Amino acid sequence: MKVCGLTVPREAAACAEAGAWAVGVVFAAESPRRVDIPTAARVLAALPSEVRRVGVFVDASLDELVAAARGCGLTHVQLHGESDVAAAREATGLPVILGIPFDGPDAAGRADASGADLVLFDAAVPGRHGGTGTRLDWDALAAGRPRRDFGLAGGLSPSNVADAVRRVRPSFVDVSSGVESAPGRKDPALVRRFMEAVDG
Repeated sequence: MKVCGLTVPREAAACAEAGAWAVGVVFAAESPRRVDIPTAARVLAALPSEVRRVGVFVDASLDELVAAARGCGLTHVQLHGESDVAAAREATGLPVILGIPFDGPDAAGRADASGADLVLFDAAVPGRHGGTGTRLDWDALAAGRPRRDFGLAGGLSPSNVADAVRRVRPSFVDVSSGVESAPGRKDPALVRRFMEAVDG
């Protein structure tokens, strides 16, 4: 389980305690969960060393990626929008997660062709890059899976994630709005319920 859009250190720590393998902080200007580098550093400092620290970016320059990676100790960069995976990896020295809007069968081909270390499918919402709470078509993804491992995001919650895992069989799931009390504020009880549902 990856929990994305953290803004408060104690809530990041609660996600780790619930069993998250990764916690994400969002640097995209369009997001209500956006944090600056000093805030992200405080959030990520609350995590134990084994939990991955992911910075989420939309149409970011290489300079922005490097500044964030160095400024808050990222272990991964997650790219959305226009992105050069190889250049981002070379500039930061970090593994790259590529966000791919799932808009039909072609999305699996884009995932297989990407040079990213991990790929993450999210709902295709015009003008948005994740964090919308919109569910993608699980059956279409299950029927047209990529050849590689992938993650699933988009509209996941404690009430539906077990069904999503059963039907889609992703390598990991990524949640943000589905475990929130308000944008950017994670509810530890919902995070625990989500993890329990994932574990079955």
